[in-house]
Amino acid sequence: MGTQLRYSFRAYPTVPQRVRAARLFGCCRVVFNDAVAARKRARAEGLPYPRFAELSRRLITEAKRTEGRAWLGEVSSVPLQQALRDADAAYANFFASLQGKRKGRKMSEPRFKKRSNRQAARFTRNAGFKLLDDGRLRLPKIGDLKVAWSRRLPAAPSSVTLLREPSGRYFVSFVVTVEGDETLPPVDDETGIDLGLKSFAVMRGGKAIDNPRFFKRMERRVAKTQRALARKVKGSANREKARVKVARLHERTANRRKDFIEQATTRIIRENQAVFVESLSVLGLSRGRSAKSVHDAAWGRFLRSLEAKCGRYGREFVAIDRWFPSTRLCSECGALTGPRGQAELKVRRWACLCGAKHDRDANAEINIRREGRRLLEERQVMLAEGRSSSESGVKPESRDDCGGIGDPQPG
Repeated sequence: MGTQLRYSFRAYPTVPQRVRAARLFGCCRVVFNDAVAARKRARAEGLPYPRFAELSRRLITEAKRTEGRAWLGEVSSVPLQQALRDADAAYANFFASLQGKRKGRKMSEPRFKKRSNRQAARFTRNAGFKLLDDGRLRLPKIGDLKVAWSRRLPAAPSSVTLLREPSGRYFVSFVVTVEGDETLPPVDDETGIDLGLKSFAVMRGGKAIDNPRFFKRMERRVAKTQRALARKVKGSANREKARVKVARLHERTANRRKDFIEQATTRIIRENQAVFVESLSVLGLSRGRSAKSVHDAAWGRFLRSLEAKCGRYGREFVAIDRWFPSTRLCSECGALTGPRGQAELKVRRWACLCGAKHDRDANAEINIRREGRRLLEERQVMLAEGRSSSESGVKPESRDDCGGIGDPQPG
């Protein structure tokens, strides 16, 4: 089975196409919300959990014949089925999280979708979407959309999602399956990565990536725009204009952060054959006084993107345990004499009892690299002996791709 990749491109629908897209988004949102409401009602009344087939019959097939939901027949039925599948998947993830079968933090129960949030409608091959020779995308009951192509798709798409961001911009997102893995030319270098707030990342040799602090640079402007939004009358046209301004500021910040992460991770895997990182608990770190800065840094997204690209392009990725004392450990003698805890977070340079003088981040990178290399050698021995990497306590590589080198970014 090949690797699934996602490619997003900006779309420019005409005014009639926007009207038809708005109708489609509204129908998908109604079907999703009806599914959530049906399951909430069943839970409150102690009835059996309604399954997908039953909800599809009640909320789509039979609903089209009623006066109150007859307008569901004006749009393609495939996106409605996909909206129902999304609700079904959301509940499946919710129950798996409750039972401890799903990794990560506990998920909340699915909530109703709002009109002001991101809107999406997904078309599969059954829907009959088509890429035309003139570069336009034909969507059933929407029309031929103008798309700003920044690159060719590597394979025929299996699905396409029409998106409208809260800022009012439209995108189309394709899912394609690529057979076989791509590889980059092998290199001799390897690096550990110590993530932080003063410097976003410190790598081998003390090479540092500056923390861009995208939200902090836009914070005053965002606050001013949000105050203007708060003063507008609810339901007015001026309030909608102010909401779009706030949404565009947040979208611009998110796009800049995403572009920074994609470029940084691409550069790292091109220059290094192996990458060693710490498996941070970003959720725990985001509860303290530095919560806003931690969210702005987006360490979790950086690590997921780096791991996915390493798996796709034939690089080694090793995440060491978060409790490994990389900061306190002296890289010269191995003594735990370095700064510890929040109280000594401001200590950037320190001297060990053995006489060695360390930079906090550079010393941590050395320790992370050594521990990562040890775990990598252990993994290779296990694989050579035919045992799984889970038996050695080494975190396996992820095959979920977050994007390819040079993938286009929404803008």
